[in-house]
Amino acid sequence: MSDVTNADNTNEPRLIVETGLDQRVAAIIEPVLVGMGFRLVRVRLLNLNGLTLQIMTERNDGTMTVEDCEEVSTAISPVLDVEDPIDKAYHLEVSSPGIDRPMVRKSDFQRWIGHIVKCETSILVDNRKRFRGKIAAVDNDGFTIERDQVAYGEEPKVTIPFSTLAEAKLILTDDLIRDALRADKLAKAEAANQNEAGDEEE
Repeated sequence: MSDVTNADNTNEPRLIVETGLDQRVAAIIEPVLVGMGFRLVRVRLLNLNGLTLQIMTERNDGTMTVEDCEEVSTAISPVLDVEDPIDKAYHLEVSSPGIDRPMVRKSDFQRWIGHIVKCETSILVDNRKRFRGKIAAVDNDGFTIERDQVAYGEEPKVTIPFSTLAEAKLILTDDLIRDALRADKLAKAEAANQNEAGDEEE
């Protein structure tokens, strides 16, 4: 596997990025997040509770605790206050991407092979723009899905180039919940082992 799909690559670029004001906020906070060992997933300014700035982020291993959310919130609040990109009062909300997460990096597709994704492309791929199916394979240029609903005349498998992707997210299934919980447990156990190893060295 190439390093582009390596989930530990902090500098792996996102395939799907914001525009307008969301993009400006992302540019302000991303260096802070990376410096803390987090990766930005998505920024959205929503009309909730007046105005809510939603920041989705995670550690490189895909985990995100409530304490992590508080730590990130505390770190980015003063930076946003100084830069002041939003000229109205807003509520800051930092969260994990969740189980039915947005897929924004090549490594997201690699990590969740075998699970169902729903995506939209910016141009027609195989005469369509909307797709849903199980991720069957991933390479540097795109990913192949096995459609769960095949229309007459369509191939059961379709390869979607990463360059055409406009939006993608995992679909919540029992298998996904099970695998996400297992991955989270493994990542937390690994982090605990690294902390113990670090304590022994001191």
